[in-house]
Amino acid sequence: MTRSEPEASWAAAPLTGPAAPCWVNLLTRDLDAAQRFYGAVLGWTFRPGRLGQEFAVARRDDVPVAGIVAVASAYRVAVAWIPYFAVEDADVASARIRERSGTVAVGPLSLGKGRGALAADRDGAVFGIWERTEASTSPPSPAGHSHAWLRLRTRNAFDAAIFYGEVLDWADGSPGSCEVAYVRDEVIVRCAGRPLARISSGAVESAPDPMVRPHWQMQFPVSDVERTVACAVEHGGALVERRPVQHGSEATLCDPDGGLFTVTDVRTPDVLED
Repeated sequence: MTRSEPEASWAAAPLTGPAAPCWVNLLTRDLDAAQRFYGAVLGWTFRPGRLGQEFAVARRDDVPVAGIVAVASAYRVAVAWIPYFAVEDADVASARIRERSGTVAVGPLSLGKGRGALAADRDGAVFGIWERTEASTSPPSPAGHSHAWLRLRTRNAFDAAIFYGEVLDWADGSPGSCEVAYVRDEVIVRCAGRPLARISSGAVESAPDPMVRPHWQMQFPVSDVERTVACAVEHGGALVERRPVQHGSEATLCDPDGGLFTVTDVRTPDVLED
């Protein structure tokens, strides 16, 4: 399965309930090159993963924050950042994905301390699901700090919210489940009271530009966007788009292998709702 094992909570408070985003993976071609690039640009350190020499776990302040998996060439998949969502039962969630015209490409498979699957929604945005079967031994993130948050650029935000809501039990009222709110033209997903994912309309499924096609976008907070952009370019990356946002700025970058990600100096997604 093209992934490393989720090892850490997504943000400040452990998000152990169903539907919460719980991990991100980079599928890439060259593990050493990816570690050099993200180590320089985002200040991450790395440890070997437990699943073989193609896997590494990125850490920040000694807390696991992401997986890097060098399998894009072997499995003929696109280089991409992929989010994973916690589910209570990977088989049930996989069945729901298929029933709603999504695709389950890999899994569910048993790996490490859980079971997971790699999937795509009905508009083609790739994501994963993860069912933990053993307790985590990883430390939580420092209080008040988020290592990343998510944005889904899709054809229709409201249709996508229904799809993910039905697959992941968003807003079902169960303890620990996520809540969904409609703010202007976007959908905001809150977990443990904090907004961690935004869903925006306007993507075009057939667009040749991967920035325009439906996709999950990883947004990593940094202290200085301009300096991070310069560092990325210096280490072989490229600036795709830079834009001001409310309360700060953000830039979408392309790593040397083609992986797209966004950096922002907005320290918490809460202010994006203002």
